[in-house]
Formats: sequence, structure tokens, C-alpha cells
Amino acid sequence: MDATKNISNEIVTKTKERNQLTLLSIIRNEYFLYAVSLCLFFGSWHWVAVTGILGHSSALASPLDVLACMHNLFTDSLAGQSLLGHIWASSRRVFIGFFIAIILGIPLGLTMGLNPYINAFVKPVFDCIKPMPPLAWISLAILWLGIQEAPKIFIITIGSFVPCVLNAYNGIRLIEPELYDVVRIQGGTRWDEIKRVAIPASLPAIMAGLQLSLSLAWGCVVAAELVSSRSGVGYLIMQGMKMSDPALVIAGMLIIAGIAWVTAQFMDWLDKRFCPWRRTIQGL
Repeated sequence: MDATKNISNEIVTKTKERNQLTLLSIIRNEYFLYAVSLCLFFGSWHWVAVTGILGHSSALASPLDVLACMHNLFTDSLAGQSLLGHIWASSRRVFIGFFIAIILGIPLGLTMGLNPYINAFVKPVFDCIKPMPPLAWISLAILWLGIQEAPKIFIITIGSFVPCVLNAYNGIRLIEPELYDVVRIQGGTRWDEIKRVAIPASLPAIMAGLQLSLSLAWGCVVAAELVSSRSGVGYLIMQGMKMSDPALVIAGMLIIAGIAWVTAQFMDWLDKRFCPWRRTIQGL
């Protein structure tokens, strides 16, 4: 099918080629490869669970057992809450900790990148905190904040905070100095440099940091809910461990993975919305 249009008195014709359907083209089709990959994964999972290759048959639940467990979670309640209640408990903790990390981390990273004096003052302390895993803070969080919601949100905030700061800081540091020179030539002030160059140019790095922070937040919430919790998907996983129920453990893992995937897709949509100029590379 041909599409023709006029541009500056020139005719540009776009021709959409139709590839002939062959066995090789089917094998190379990405959707076919997706299907084969999923079939091999679930088939191997079922084979390992049925044969008991891990030691005994109850060590790993089959995909059908996991589906049955997830159905039971939807219909029955656990610890006085439905599955949606546990999902909401985990999601609420993740979003509160994530937004606290955004409010604290992004302004700090931007300020460190823009002001060398603040960077010299803050960076040594931040470099000491940066390598510490979020799970190492669990004991202190319980000692400081008790065993209610506060320590769980604290752990999530710590896990999300570092990528927010790092990406905002590096987004500023990697800006080409010539871009600032253009603003100065036009008579712009320091605020013009920040508003017209620093923030827009660092936005892709900031959005990448937010995506990483959100994925880390979902990992932290499971660890935080494993300790002194009566709600959340992490609590479901812990109950599965206590009852030696691998189906419940895997069901909790899949629920977390599904929610994290949905939120990642939303962050990807925000990235395209706020950074429409970002170049996409096909075939990677």
C-alpha cells in the first residue's frame, strides 16, 4: 500500500512492504518467540515440580497448584483480610515511601549537582550511606520506630532514596556546558539556566532513577513485611514459609511481580509523556 504526500513541492512516497509468510519468518517473529519462551518456562517448571527433582514433590508447587492457591486467596480471607486488602496494604506502603523518597531525593540531587559547596558538604555523608543495603536498616528501624507502619515505610524510603539522588545528581553533572553558554549569551540569569537547561536536560535521568526506585521499593516492601506484619503480600509469603506451602509463597511472588510490572508500565508511560524527545532504538 502506497502513501503519497507533498512536502515543499516534492512528492514523498512511502511504500509499506508485505513480507511473505514463511516458516523462517514465523520462527523469527518476536511474538512466536515470546510464546515459545513462556511454554518452555512453564513446561520446565511443571516438570521439575512433578518429578520432585529438588528432593521431594512438595518442595516446589506446580503452576496449576499456584493458580489454585491464587483462586483461594481471592475467595477466602487470611488474617482477616482479602487478597485485595493485602495488595492495598503493600501498595500503600510502597507509594508513601516512594513519594517521600522523591520529595527528599530529587531536590537534594539537583542541589548537589548545581551547587559545588552543598555537594562538598553532603556528598561524603551520602557516599557512606549509599552502599548500605536497605535491609541492614531493619533492626534500627524497629528500634527507632516500633513495629507498626513507620518502620516499613522507612525501609522503603531508604531503598528508593539513593537512586533518586544519584540520577538527579548525575543528570545535572552530565549536561554539556555549552548549553549554559547559550543561555548566558542571550542574557539569561542563573535561574534561567536552571529552568531552561538544567531541569529539562536532567529529566530523562531523573525519570530513569524513578523507575529504578520504584522497582527497589517493591523489593523492600516484601522484606519489610516479613518482620512484624499482619498484612501485605510479604506477610502472605511469610505465612507460606511457616506453613511449608510453596504454592502460597510463589503466589505471593507472582502477585508482587504483577503489581510491579503494572507500576513499571505506568512509569514508562510517564517517561514518554515528560520526555517525548527521547530517542528510541529499535531492535534492542
